Amino acid sequence: MNFLEKVFHLKERGTDVKTEILAGVTTFMTMAYILAVNPNILSESGMDRGAVFTATALASFLATCLMALLSNYPFVLAPGMGLNAYFAYTVVLGMGYTWHMALAAVFIEGIIFIILSLTKVREAIFNAIPMNLKHAVSVGIGLFIAFIGLQNAKIVVDSSTLVTVFSFKGSVDAGTFRSVGITVLLALIGILITAILVVKKVKGNILWGILITWALGIICQLTGLYVPNPELGAFSLLPDFSSWGVPSLMPTFMKMDFTKVLSFDFAIIMFAFLFVDMFDTLGTLIGVASKADMLDKEGKLPRIRGALMADAVGTSAGAILGTSTVTTFVESASGVAEGGRTGLTGIVSAILFGLSLLLSPIFLAIPSFATAPALVIVGFLMLTSVTKINFTDYTEAIPAFIAIIAMPFMYSISEGIAMGVISYVVLKLASGKAKDITVLMYVLAVLFILKYIVI
Repeated sequence: MNFLEKVFHLKERGTDVKTEILAGVTTFMTMAYILAVNPNILSESGMDRGAVFTATALASFLATCLMALLSNYPFVLAPGMGLNAYFAYTVVLGMGYTWHMALAAVFIEGIIFIILSLTKVREAIFNAIPMNLKHAVSVGIGLFIAFIGLQNAKIVVDSSTLVTVFSFKGSVDAGTFRSVGITVLLALIGILITAILVVKKVKGNILWGILITWALGIICQLTGLYVPNPELGAFSLLPDFSSWGVPSLMPTFMKMDFTKVLSFDFAIIMFAFLFVDMFDTLGTLIGVASKADMLDKEGKLPRIRGALMADAVGTSAGAILGTSTVTTFVESASGVAEGGRTGLTGIVSAILFGLSLLLSPIFLAIPSFATAPALVIVGFLMLTSVTKINFTDYTEAIPAFIAIIAMPFMYSISEGIAMGVISYVVLKLASGKAKDITVLMYVLAVLFILKYIVI
């Protein structure tokens, strides 16, 4: 215990070993879906699914350990959602590049990130964003991850009006209630159970919410109320130990192709990876750190260079192993909500990612409807940062509002930041408050506008 105290400064951060372990387990539980989802998405590009699973677990383990040791923050990293879809569906299937070339783009992006982190460019960008926008990012991320949770549980589904609530009557009429409808009902029950646990201030409330919801699902399966149907995305909730073993990494390890590095298209692809990763990461750091009161009085995040370096190294290492861009996960907020304040939270999550290689049947059995309540409740907790935004100055409040609504509606943290920065600069200029705008905010606004023109 003394060793852990010496390394992670637990008392100084107002936490203890038990709290950090609980937070680490909670964060992992809300992120475990990436171990199943990432291989499924990247395999669409022709990559070996088993190798991608192993690469995902190893890259998450390595990058998260680096984050814990270099920054002592409770942030957990893994191959990012959205970035993996861009990798498979846009770069490979859409533009015709091989997955080997796409991995090369991710690798070079990581190297550029390492250089930018060493030269304080990314740190300067973080510090240049106004405090009201930082609070707005936290709120926007809260809405974004709550929306992801509702989608993962199929509570919110596609419709002619873009999105709508799941129809229980429709599932009964279609004969799919026992495969899909029941899981939506379980997710809704899980949200209420988790909310009650939060209200009652039960220790580990979010983690208990996940486990109770999963357990209810298992009971439903054993009693026949839930019937797995893989064609509908309804899989067995019981661990399948028939596929025990660690899949080989060799099909994707060091398989990068640099032959197209000097082409214009390659540069555009690499810039897209670079842009989305940079601002998704910055947004996550701002949002989660703001919620955990880790920012100082000037809105800066101490030891941010270590956090950014871990993210950058993780990206290049992930490409070598054979996975898309590794980034800081917004689900880290679930561990912070459980009281995680140091790198020990990350180490616990990293260990579980490592163990997932040996116990993959157990971790892959955690259904999305069981983690959805955690994302929804964490979204609520992050939403509370809206009270810190200055709504009396409209030049501050309107950009904050735009950043908040852009994240869930545009399904991107980076888009929310882009819209917030552009509107902030325009409104300040139009209202004669140019003195409030830093040089770097001007630069960011111009870069964001160019991004919409070029990409």
